[in-house]
Amino acid sequence: MQSRFNRRWFLKAAGVSVFLPAVAGCSEARKRGAAGSSAARPNIIFIMADDMGYADLGCYGQKHIQTPNIDRLAEEGTRFTDCYAGSTVCAPSRSVLMTGRHTGHTRVRGNHGKAGGVGPQKRVPLKPEDVTVAEVLKKAGYATGVTGKWGLGEPDTTGVPTRQGFDEWFG
Repeated sequence: MQSRFNRRWFLKAAGVSVFLPAVAGCSEARKRGAAGSSAARPNIIFIMADDMGYADLGCYGQKHIQTPNIDRLAEEGTRFTDCYAGSTVCAPSRSVLMTGRHTGHTRVRGNHGKAGGVGPQKRVPLKPEDVTVAEVLKKAGYATGVTGKWGLGEPDTTGVPTRQGFDEWFG
């Protein structure tokens, strides 16, 4: 039996993950422009990839693998030169990024196995009182979307992205 999750599916999903937030941002910018807003807000596309090193992209000097679309985004936008992970494992790192809290103060401190967690992995979900960057951006008039790995809330918990300020979620 062949899985529907193959390389072609992955490439399509990756393309959608870059394309949809850009389109959402453009349509939101048009709405604000039509309403007579004097200050245009920039579109924001934040790409986070697990296990990607500083020099793995062409825009940072890598020569072996072509990354022309990401390189173009970097050329036309803001490129970070220093980055520090919020934690040594993935879910707490995303929690730190989404909430802006220090690792010691974020609700999600491990990938699984904490008392009070839900689902088969016993993950601790974000709670309604955990303010995320998506909620802050939404209050500022942005349309928000997230794609890919989340790990901050199991289905039917308060931690799923659409309950944490994101308008759209594919993951």
